[in-house]
Amino acid sequence: MRVLVADDEATTRLVVKAVVQKLGHECLVANDGDRAWVLLQTTPIDVLITDWMMPGLDGPELCRRVRGRPSDAYAYTYTILATVMSDRADILAGMEAGADDYLIKPLDPFDVQTRLIAAERVTELHTEIADYRLQLERLNGDLAEQARTDPLTQLGNRLRLREDLQIVHARAQRHARPYSIAMCDLDHFKAYNDTYGHPQGDQALQHVAAVLAADQRADDTAYRYGGEEFIIIYADEHLPGAAAAANHLLRTIEALAIPHTRNDPHGILTISVGIATYEPGNDQSAATILEQADQALYTAKQHGRNQIATPHDANVTH
Repeated sequence: MRVLVADDEATTRLVVKAVVQKLGHECLVANDGDRAWVLLQTTPIDVLITDWMMPGLDGPELCRRVRGRPSDAYAYTYTILATVMSDRADILAGMEAGADDYLIKPLDPFDVQTRLIAAERVTELHTEIADYRLQLERLNGDLAEQARTDPLTQLGNRLRLREDLQIVHARAQRHARPYSIAMCDLDHFKAYNDTYGHPQGDQALQHVAAVLAADQRADDTAYRYGGEEFIIIYADEHLPGAAAAANHLLRTIEALAIPHTRNDPHGILTISVGIATYEPGNDQSAATILEQADQALYTAKQHGRNQIATPHDANVTH
């Protein structure tokens, strides 16, 4: 352990330091409360043995400050208050100020040694608890991430889409900025699974998801909406920019040249895309924009697939 001895009496500091070092611990010393507080803020301290009355901050105030520190920023510091006052009321006041234990002056090396043995057990227990809590937080974070990630494609799932879309929509309303949603669907994918089998179909989904993940810009996010459907959110993007990005995506999927003999007339795996845009000033909800993108996707499929459509007109953007 690292032990800090705060006392204005040189003899006391020497006695305690000798015991601390005999037990194999590191010892730091401060001859007043102010210096002790500086060390407590800048150096990890496992045990503080502090005099009650000394220049600068007194012992009880040091205890209060130690206990007032944020628990997530500092490890637990076991605090022992040394005092010439043996009255029970004084000792109780010191404990209420935050001390874990007390010593009566003049200090007996044996008493110091027993207190340090107890302090080591307590600090080790606090360290174990902190480690367990950190592991639990990491596990909870991993579980939360898994709950929001599609296991096949490693894209965000519907839960993450719903959360992210709420944030994007609220930000767009607050800052009067646009955003666009692209709903993508693999063309004739049921026929693909029937022809090549579901394992091959899963590989095709993974290939497309990898393109979506690699093709997006810094503020774009892609999600698996379900089955063979994917969603892309183009943050801060008007319809023309989103259409250009989606068109590039179509060409990239084509370039994969994944055979699909039942996708006439292309003979390869392709996607259709419907795009809808939230424009500043309108009162449409995020759900409405998503529904418009779905309707536009239906239009793209009606017009022959492997193309982009918008809800604003019946024409298809090739």
